[in-house]
Amino acid sequence: MGVVTSVAAQAASAADCPGHPDAIGTSRTIVVDPRAYPIIGTMQYGKTLPLQDREVVLTFDDGPLPKYSNLILDILAAHCAKATFFMVGSQANANPEGVRKVRDAGHTVATHSQNHPAGMDRLPFDRSKQEIEQGIASVTAALGDGTAPAPFLRIPGLRRTDEIEAFAASKGLQLWSADFPADDWRDVSANRVYELAMQRLERKGKGILLLHDIQPRTVTALPRILHEMKARGYRIVHVVPATPGRPATPTEPQQWLLHPPSETVAISRWPKVPKFAAAGPAALPIPALSDLDWRNPDAVTRAHRRGGAVPLPLIALWPRQITLPPNGVLATLPVPAASIFRIPDPLTLTSPVRRIDTAANARATEVSAKLAGKSRRNGHPAAARPAASAAQPAPPGAATTPKPADSRKNGRSVRVAGLKKR
Repeated sequence: MGVVTSVAAQAASAADCPGHPDAIGTSRTIVVDPRAYPIIGTMQYGKTLPLQDREVVLTFDDGPLPKYSNLILDILAAHCAKATFFMVGSQANANPEGVRKVRDAGHTVATHSQNHPAGMDRLPFDRSKQEIEQGIASVTAALGDGTAPAPFLRIPGLRRTDEIEAFAASKGLQLWSADFPADDWRDVSANRVYELAMQRLERKGKGILLLHDIQPRTVTALPRILHEMKARGYRIVHVVPATPGRPATPTEPQQWLLHPPSETVAISRWPKVPKFAAAGPAALPIPALSDLDWRNPDAVTRAHRRGGAVPLPLIALWPRQITLPPNGVLATLPVPAASIFRIPDPLTLTSPVRRIDTAANARATEVSAKLAGKSRRNGHPAAARPAASAAQPAPPGAATTPKPADSRKNGRSVRVAGLKKR
């Protein structure tokens, strides 16, 4: 359906341009209210003109300059394409006839400051206001019929400030940025201007194209741009301001986005709240106790219906019923037994250190007895060694292993601790 509409629009445009069968024409004209949308152009802002896919608005800055502006007008006339011209006030004073030519050709005349300062964002605010107001006055004077230019303003170099935006909105002016430029103000070739225009248009899919009618490279590139736009299915849209006798074109807010959400996406309609007709009383009935049957009596029937299922015993789901004591009856707990509070006597606990000491004393006594027996067999009395008493624990910090006894006999020594003899 969209393809048929696009082809029909182009056929109608070509038919309206006699003698130029290859003309792209102007597919439609939209009327905008500057006060409703005071800033447009996605190069700087979040909104642009309410364009459909593959629709382009042509804009030209810095004129009129007769040498090149008149050639631009001839090219547009050959294609029956309408555009918006943002004129500099000093240029309008120098060439008022060029301003009237643009108007008489059916294009939109807008303003671009008085002297086109390079750094308008760095000027004092009073100077910026003077540039805007004088530019409008000069173009109005150049028109010569008492009419004012369209309330469309493009800041030189797109050097916007918050103060300038607020001032323009207070004057009912719509600030135009752009959606994509062709860099024709730079020192590039006409072929490069054409390539940038088409590449950026393909990426955007639609929008406001920024050009300049005072550049020779633009004059050379424009016929090729328009021809290629038509070949790729793009359409030219003309924009005019709303007046008391010409109301704005009806639009939805999402149409002012460069890529509005799809109608199939739910968020595209948010935050609109649908209005439902009330089918019954406003108050809902209170749930009955029977609606909260935890036992689910038809579970067995559904299990048999599925086939092959073994029904589980029916149990009450959460919250299960519990038995509570009657009101006024206190719960009685048993009295704790005395053994629960019995603390063992620390003196009766067996100390690991004492167990180690007792074992060491036993080994020392056994070794002493063996040494005494050897001494009696060799005719030497055994040295009296007092046995370590098990009742006397080792002092704290003392080593628990007994000191090896060294006995020398006939040049032989006996290592008691290791139980090795030489």
